[in-house]
Amino acid sequence: MTTDRESWASSAGVRASMRSNKSRDTKPELALRSAVHSLGLRYRVGTRPLPAVRRTGDLVFSRARVVVFLDGCFWHGCPQHHTVAKTNADFWAEKIRANRERDLHTNHLLEEAGWRVIRVWEHEDPRAAAHRVAEVIRGGKPAIL
Repeated sequence: MTTDRESWASSAGVRASMRSNKSRDTKPELALRSAVHSLGLRYRVGTRPLPAVRRTGDLVFSRARVVVFLDGCFWHGCPQHHTVAKTNADFWAEKIRANRERDLHTNHLLEEAGWRVIRVWEHEDPRAAAHRVAEVIRGGKPAIL
């Protein structure tokens, strides 16, 4: 176990706060899942579209080969809502940059394997995002990143 002194966190309080962040079943994710479900669409949660690649989709529509990622504004560098960290700024800037690079790589891997990728920001209206997902699945339209 890493001690607070060896940690990337700037303080024990920050470390405790960051460790309490959930990786799934967040409020925005539950709202999106509920909205998608209410449109009659069924999906898998937290599944790897490509078993050999350690990337899990938030909603995975296996038959339609569509994967939805719900991206947090802070963690994925939302152009509208991302805020620059005041403490440990260099660490967080690099972390967000690497997350965005990984997202692009994930999109590329999935698209190369015939999947359509939909990215939804956590601030988006869940009903509007659900309709976007339904349009791609039912209409066979290209995914919107």
